[in-house]
Amino acid sequence: MKIRPFQAIYPRLEFIASSDSFFGTVKEDYPEFKSSGFFHKAAQEGIYLYEIQAAQRSYFGVIATSDIQDYKDGKILKHENTLPTSEQKQLQLFFKRQATVKPVLLTYPDVKTVDKWIANYARNNKPFLEIEFEIDQKKHRFWEICDGSKISELQKLFDKHVSKAYISDGHHRTSTSEIIYDKTKKKEGDRYRYFVTAYFSFSNLEIYDFNRITIGLNDHEPEIFMAKLSKYFSIKVGKKPVTPKSKFEIVMYFKKNWYRLKWKKKVINQYDDQPAALDANILNDKVLAEILGIENVRTDKRVKYVEGLKGMDYFTKMVNEKPDSVGFLLHPVQWEDFLSVADAKSIMPPKSTWFEPRMKNGLLVHEP
Repeated sequence: MKIRPFQAIYPRLEFIASSDSFFGTVKEDYPEFKSSGFFHKAAQEGIYLYEIQAAQRSYFGVIATSDIQDYKDGKILKHENTLPTSEQKQLQLFFKRQATVKPVLLTYPDVKTVDKWIANYARNNKPFLEIEFEIDQKKHRFWEICDGSKISELQKLFDKHVSKAYISDGHHRTSTSEIIYDKTKKKEGDRYRYFVTAYFSFSNLEIYDFNRITIGLNDHEPEIFMAKLSKYFSIKVGKKPVTPKSKFEIVMYFKKNWYRLKWKKKVINQYDDQPAALDANILNDKVLAEILGIENVRTDKRVKYVEGLKGMDYFTKMVNEKPDSVGFLLHPVQWEDFLSVADAKSIMPPKSTWFEPRMKNGLLVHEP
């Protein structure tokens, strides 16, 4: 991968009383904040090391700009389809701000030499920016790499060892960057060719579960609903809240009872021709579509998505709010399945993965 430095715009922390409040609205309010003096521009171009420190561990990444041509050429791989309506919103936001306030999150296979370089630089230099968030109890730190020789070292490492990267968060921001470049390159040249990206290696990202809650039984009585499920699952009644032990097991919460559901072998075998047999995909086909009549999981308001980090209490509360709601807890997608789908240029079901850590808007801003 060819990474490039850029002249970042960053917040003036001396004027920010509450990080949670300020950065919570910067996605929409960036133009007003900038004109009011809450941001200033770096003196020169740089590449940035980025640490997100959570309670249990720290995650390290690199922020730079990437070539949209690498996305066109399949070196930056996607795993989700984008929606024209969402792309339109991104276009409106971009032209309102004339800036990107959050990098696209990319991941790549671990490279020891890159990890060692990042660790050495962070250890021997002080961060130039540190922002603490009280609500999620995380610290975000940035190191500015402006020395030409150091930038060149890191660029060479990425060029030599990172042959491809995978979009983890930011599919619509990436596709919107492609649209803007394609529509403007005749008049603007390469102005919009490079988009801001954050590279986190596999070991610096974690995939968490993304769960589903459906509302209504499609006019089925509860007994009929359970009978229809038994066509696809072996079912065991549980006594307390649990999470799935492995892939191909789903935990269901229904009528204040817990059930362990395991796909029958004949069901799993139907997906042998796909890059990976995913629980979310099978659930969409066999339960949401066939039993509950939910054909479009992207747009049907009978489907709610709950990231696993919200916790079991939040999940059960959401299910209990409406009668005939059903909660499905899924096992986190495995890295090998994620890569198999992306490498095959295939698509995962919506809301299949929840990556941690999450970046914030407005910490480093890119203006092309």
